[in-house]
Amino acid sequence: MKSFKELQEKVVSMKEQRYIAVAVAQDEEVLKAIKGAKELGLAEPILIGDEKAIREAATNVGLSLDGVRIEHETKLDLAAKKAVSLVSSGQANIVMKGLIGTSPFLKAVLDKEVGLRTDKILSHVAVFEIPGYDRLLVITDAAMNIAPGLNDKVKIINNALVVTRSLGIEKAKVAPVCAVETVNPDMPATIDAAALTLMSERGQIEGAIIDGPLALDNAISLEAAKHKGITSPVAGHADILLCPDIEAGNMTYKALVYLGNAEVAGVIIGAKAPVVLTSRADTYISKLNSIALSLLACKTC
Repeated sequence: MKSFKELQEKVVSMKEQRYIAVAVAQDEEVLKAIKGAKELGLAEPILIGDEKAIREAATNVGLSLDGVRIEHETKLDLAAKKAVSLVSSGQANIVMKGLIGTSPFLKAVLDKEVGLRTDKILSHVAVFEIPGYDRLLVITDAAMNIAPGLNDKVKIINNALVVTRSLGIEKAKVAPVCAVETVNPDMPATIDAAALTLMSERGQIEGAIIDGPLALDNAISLEAAKHKGITSPVAGHADILLCPDIEAGNMTYKALVYLGNAEVAGVIIGAKAPVVLTSRADTYISKLNSIALSLLACKTC
């Protein structure tokens, strides 16, 4: 897939009924995205939170609640737990954060009784549609894991592969990006990148072609790689950029959005179902794209 329009069309083409459980749903920005999802035929919502506040917010954004299931719960933690339980019980496909902090929301996601906990790491997978770029680009991890070690990076890659498979990429090309494209003992990220490359070659990480370390320019530009004399199956063709830490990931993410005018979708992978955890600063389009991406990723989780 090369655009979010294609992604949305793919979700709509899947004929089964889909539901989004929204935790603490009295959030106008989130309900705008829910309205868009309903209008496009992506999914139907189940709204959990203060019913009066939900109805007021829905009226403000022009969202009709005819036929929409609302679960009244004024306590934020209980509303989040209820939303998550709807997914774990099979009544909804994905869960989305509304007007609640990230920490209590994730606490509900990881609840031992009704949550979506697995033995996998939770990581953020962002997908970008960049003007002038010929394909969707995946970047991970820009929001969850602060300074992942080698074992964590393996798990983060495996989570990202869930998303790329849903996008129709059977064997994704992964570039562990660093400041340089050579192994430097003083730069631990380059050592991790080399180890990940060897693990991929030996079949320890399946479903991907990994090569690194690669600097950002030669990961995404074949011309830059040629100028530097880099011969690699990934250089210039990367589907996934594995960032060395959250700071690099976060800055790359925001640079693409605010300087590169990229459209973006984000999803948390590693739970039993995709989790939509958007920022209040994210646009309506970003939230809508994130819903579509999460629904598509359900198929490969």
